[in-house]
Amino acid sequence: MCTDCADDLGDVRDPWLPDRLLRTERDLLMPLLRRTPEEAYELRTACPGWTARQVLAHCGAALIRIVEDRLEEGVFLPEANACDVAEREDWPLGRILDELERGLTEAGPVIAGREDGRLDAVALGEWVHAGDVREAFGEPHAYCGPSLDLALPLLSVTSRRRETPRLVGVLKDRARTEVSLGNAREGRPAATFEGDASTLIRIYAGRPLVRTRYELTGATEHELLIYR
Repeated sequence: MCTDCADDLGDVRDPWLPDRLLRTERDLLMPLLRRTPEEAYELRTACPGWTARQVLAHCGAALIRIVEDRLEEGVFLPEANACDVAEREDWPLGRILDELERGLTEAGPVIAGREDGRLDAVALGEWVHAGDVREAFGEPHAYCGPSLDLALPLLSVTSRRRETPRLVGVLKDRARTEVSLGNAREGRPAATFEGDASTLIRIYAGRPLVRTRYELTGATEHELLIYR
């Protein structure tokens, strides 16, 4: 799905897009995680109170819940996420990484099979969390990289589902690609964004905007959040 034709597609869902994103991210992320010294996993991330190790524990737990159909009410709320992370506190790092790799491999087909598409945003969240870990490790292009071509159309769909206001974005670092996000609201013109793609991701995911440069008119950063 091309990002500049997302508006024409409206709410049409590509059920296998989350799977492609998760598998692509698996192939990019896991080699980095396997070769990173264990002490680096205690570095703090953009997620308040969570180290890189804890972020990855959360990611693996969330995906395996999907794989095993353990999706009781409130499963992805902060309290439940904290319990999943605490449960893995004494796990060896290798076990955490193994669970994450399994989840990245097996969760996509389950998400594709959900006709309501409610779990699609989990795949996008996993990709964002991979960016959190990359940033903690000092890796470049934390919220960008080769998976971005899959993340952007999934962001378009998710922003509509989360009922953010309509926004037209011009991505200066991607040959001025135009993306369409959110929903039109009567009497309110579309907001506009001009900046790089990773900054757009940071805004929608609620990540720190320090050292970024962008122009946003017609909406506030808070209105655009998809994870609250």
